[in-house]
Amino acid sequence: MKRKTFPSGVSSFLASVMAILLGMFVGLVILVISNPSQASNGFAAILFGGVSNMKNVGQVLYYATPLIMTGLSVGFASKTGLFNIGASGQFIVGAFAAVFVGVRCTFLPGAFHWIAALMAATVCGALWGMVPGVLKAFRNVNVVIGCIMMNYIGMYTVNALVSGLIYDPLQSQSLPVADTAVLPKMGFDLLFRYHNRPSSANAGFIIAVLAGIAIFVILQKTVFGYELKACGYNSEAGRYAGMNEKRNIVSSMAIAGALAGLGGGLLYLAGSGNGIEVVDTLAAEGFNGIPVALLAMNHPVGIIFSGAFIAYLKVGGDQMQLYNFVPEVIDIIISVIIYFSAFALVFQGVIKKLLKKTADQSK
Repeated sequence: MKRKTFPSGVSSFLASVMAILLGMFVGLVILVISNPSQASNGFAAILFGGVSNMKNVGQVLYYATPLIMTGLSVGFASKTGLFNIGASGQFIVGAFAAVFVGVRCTFLPGAFHWIAALMAATVCGALWGMVPGVLKAFRNVNVVIGCIMMNYIGMYTVNALVSGLIYDPLQSQSLPVADTAVLPKMGFDLLFRYHNRPSSANAGFIIAVLAGIAIFVILQKTVFGYELKACGYNSEAGRYAGMNEKRNIVSSMAIAGALAGLGGGLLYLAGSGNGIEVVDTLAAEGFNGIPVALLAMNHPVGIIFSGAFIAYLKVGGDQMQLYNFVPEVIDIIISVIIYFSAFALVFQGVIKKLLKKTADQSK
């Protein structure tokens, strides 16, 4: 009798769901401890705050966009055997490139201005990601160390460029991008609004979704993607098969950097009043991409949903403040969920055994 089998992605999906459920349970406990009288209302805000009105739904899409892009950056590199902890630097470098084009290149035609700005963000992110890839490929420099170095170099380089090229001393802030460089709303401002107050949702979310689908196709349906994964899983076998390991390492990090850089452009061209600033802290969006990828088990399509889920929790957390919860509570809950997602591989092993046992019993 033919043995019953389950799709390979079932255990990964169930492992992620288990991590989320455990994290939500711990989150409920935290709410009860911090404010017992409002715990039920606070938990309800987490569960339903993201869909309580259409504006909040739009905000979920807005917050999800950079998370998806940096998650794809980390996840793509992980699929090819590399740990891209440099998404923060790639993100902010891409963001500056997009803002610079948006501020200084006003001679570009309106229909092409925002596209050119995003192209600049993608190219600069790719170049920034390529550096640790080149160091790894040709000098065997640990890619994690290379990425961390590039994070700080990127942050301080952008600070200097912002101060020298696009900073307005009279307003004590960077110059705003031209209207033609702002991402089109594509009707999202009319659809996702509440009491005539539009959300910040724009075409960036669609671009992020298309990027996730494109990465899935590259990894699963192309020879190039197969070679990247093959060299990542076993570099010795890849070399034996005639694959160019050095080229694949550089290409992988360049693509990862391009994704993070594009994410920076999508955030700072959203027209939401979020301007690039001179700061001495690394861009949090780059590090937030790590748990997004981890929760999705590095699957490109799964990253789209995990990014949207984390954004959904953030919007719900904003609603919790109506019940006298401090904003840091939702950050704690998200951190707990992420912590449990680190055990997703353990959960996956347990689930595989259970599915195998179920299949054996149904024979």
